Amino acid sequence: MTEDTPNKSSGRRVMRPTLKPRDLLTEQPEWHGVWTAQIITLLPDAFPGMLGQSLTGKALRENLWALRTINLRDFGIGKHKNVDDTPAGGGAGMVLRADVLDEAIQTAGSTARGNMPLIYLSPRGKRFDQAMAREWASYDGVTLLCGRFEGVDQRVLDAYRIQEVSLGDFVMTGGELAAQAMLDATIRLLPGVLGNAESIEEESHSNGLLEHPQYTRPAEWRGRTIPDVLMSGHHGNIEKWRREQAEEITKERRPDMWEKFASTLKR
Repeated sequence: MTEDTPNKSSGRRVMRPTLKPRDLLTEQPEWHGVWTAQIITLLPDAFPGMLGQSLTGKALRENLWALRTINLRDFGIGKHKNVDDTPAGGGAGMVLRADVLDEAIQTAGSTARGNMPLIYLSPRGKRFDQAMAREWASYDGVTLLCGRFEGVDQRVLDAYRIQEVSLGDFVMTGGELAAQAMLDATIRLLPGVLGNAESIEEESHSNGLLEHPQYTRPAEWRGRTIPDVLMSGHHGNIEKWRREQAEEITKERRPDMWEKFASTLKR
């Protein structure tokens, strides 16, 4: 990362991301009216990571979305820029300090616009899913707080009423990889990022079901052939087959999803 000139409105430094070569940093324009992801992290160089590749990377270069990293270490205390301390009451590990987090969050807030919720990536949060990705895509952007060590001081979460969101029922060393996964799921839903809008509607989770099997050429591979219905050219039968397959796969692999989907059919 490199630093721009101080932001006159806040007196703080503005950090911008690079796609891969650092010299692209200065070529990124301001993001007025662009869906924006702000990341509060101790590892700003981890971004954009995979978000700088493929469709999300292309969309970033085309200014369909914007990325800003805020280095938590910049707000550290004392000569060594300490950002954490031992847990009150004892225990293993370290906890990110409330005063350090407060400064970083205020900096993020000084450049946030419109509806940009502040979210802490935490294994105890509500599980991220496709519906949440769609909700995030409808915002003006999001600010994600990536935890490290044993987590963050609870007083910060309470003071800012920060929503906690989890990637899944497991623990990671920090929130950076989770942030990239959640942002990837969200950014691909933004207008113009995917070339074929129909593909979004047909993929897993979009309609409450897992996706049906997919096939392509060659028509025969190792003695296995593409189902005849897909080669029939009868679009009605193809759609019926795909729906049946999606339902069967969901019943078998995700009974929790199927139960939820089936309940909507009874209404």
